[in-house]
Amino acid sequence: MAAAGDSEFLVQAATYLGAAAIAVPIFNRFKLGSILGYLAAGVAVGPFGLNLIHQEEGVFHVAEYGVVLFLFVIGLELSLSRLWSMRGQILGLGSTQMAITGAAIAALFLASGVMSTSAAIIAGLSFAFSSTAFALQLLKDRGEINTEYGKRSFSILLFQDIAVIPLLAAIPFVAGAAGAGAQGAGWDAVLKAAGVLAALVLIGRYALNPVLRMVAASGSREAFAATALLIVALTALAVGWAGLSMALGAFLAGVLLAESAYRHQIEADIEPFRGLLLGLFFISIGMRLDLALIVANWWIVLGGASGLVLIKAGILYAVTRVAGAAHDNALKSAAVLSQGGEFAFVVISLGASALLFTNGEATMMSAVITISMIMTPPLVMLAHRLTARGDGEDTSELAGPERSHDHVIVAGFGRMGQIISQVLSNSGVKVTAIDRSASHIRNAERFGFKVYYGDAARLDILTMAGAAEARAVILCMDDRESVNLATKQLRDAYANLNILAVAHDRMHEIDLRPLGADVVVRETLESSLLIAREALASIGHDESEIEDYVEQFRKSDRERLLAQADYGPEAGMEFLHARYEKRGDRGGS
Repeated sequence: MAAAGDSEFLVQAATYLGAAAIAVPIFNRFKLGSILGYLAAGVAVGPFGLNLIHQEEGVFHVAEYGVVLFLFVIGLELSLSRLWSMRGQILGLGSTQMAITGAAIAALFLASGVMSTSAAIIAGLSFAFSSTAFALQLLKDRGEINTEYGKRSFSILLFQDIAVIPLLAAIPFVAGAAGAGAQGAGWDAVLKAAGVLAALVLIGRYALNPVLRMVAASGSREAFAATALLIVALTALAVGWAGLSMALGAFLAGVLLAESAYRHQIEADIEPFRGLLLGLFFISIGMRLDLALIVANWWIVLGGASGLVLIKAGILYAVTRVAGAAHDNALKSAAVLSQGGEFAFVVISLGASALLFTNGEATMMSAVITISMIMTPPLVMLAHRLTARGDGEDTSELAGPERSHDHVIVAGFGRMGQIISQVLSNSGVKVTAIDRSASHIRNAERFGFKVYYGDAARLDILTMAGAAEARAVILCMDDRESVNLATKQLRDAYANLNILAVAHDRMHEIDLRPLGADVVVRETLESSLLIAREALASIGHDESEIEDYVEQFRKSDRERLLAQADYGPEAGMEFLHARYEKRGDRGGS
């Protein structure tokens, strides 16, 4: 029986992976986006398609962890200070969009006469949510999360995620279940949630960094990845126990770790799990798409989804324009946030449990939200095509603020990395330093440097640190193989990136040059030449003579290096021996 159960699990896993492996490349090939590919895969293998995956509710609960990880990673990209600087957009844009959209949709439900006032209000606010997973994935796929419209869209999404808490807490009050007893239970839930959030803030502020430092000191990548996943899981469980959105709790944990020295390593370690589970989330949404129901009520479902998208897009366009956005950016924000959100499924489910909605109403609303999600990628593509036809007056806003400032990654914070970082910082260049030694990081913090923990030989770590946007990457790690690997991977991934590498010795420089570094400097070369200069000056040589001797050395060293590179280490020694013999013959003549 156990073997049969294990086989069934493997069959289900293979079906999920196979559907994703087939559908996503096809949809990406036609530039329809990976999200639509995952949705199509879910429809194909789900109970309303080929019925290859069963227990879709269980799949959906597992898949929700993908959204949790996604929000955690987004939180890692922010910090409390950055959130505070965005407070105007978060509160202003977010609250205005929620209020106007919720009121407009609630008014439509009331006008249709299908719901009571309290149910219409809850339904209207639930439809006001956009899909954080959908919108941010679309922005990330297009590389636009740091653009002007991307930041505005994110502010609105963040407010919506925060608004989930009071909306879920309000359902028992609105439903009026058990009268005053329900009110007492509701206030207990609010206090419980506040206590859990306060505890998470304290733990994140004082406990997480010491724990991560201890695990990082062990040198085990697997243990560090497991610890990162454990932090997310425990946070999600604690927040879920308090009756709140697990995704919001994970976002909070990410924000608390945003300024941690271990941020980039955590983000890189979680990324593969996040991608797979988020794909499973979208597949599970597709599995819930009841094709028979849609066909039977096609005019209601399609009309409702179209109406939802048009209403939300219109309101979002107006709100962002009033907030100062240019036409192009407002149009893009309206398109990317026009769908219903995953948190609406939770609100609708709880509303049905509290008897605010009938099962039929809950099913139809879920179908409308799902169809609106499917409409989003084509709508985003249309918005970009429409804005591309303009005269281009607003294209300056497409560049994120990070791209407009000097930004250099220094990989390896040993003796050379520290000196390089100090010089660059003194010149006003923004430095992102990475090192895999916990002791180096602690020592750097004592002198006011911010160094992130991570293995700089890994391309994903360098990418998380911003290699795609960096003005330069300087590789000065202690391990020569790490420098070689990082150089090759960076050159393959970013053809135009300025790569400067520190070679440990002559043979290392020979190995490095074919790998694509723009500049290679030997670790002790310049310091040795400086000592030689000072020695010559101290025994009476003038500056012109010293410069001539140094240039002679540089020329012969370069010739010897090229000979060694072409013919091997022995050739360099033969070249040197022949040169000295030639000098000796000349001197004797």
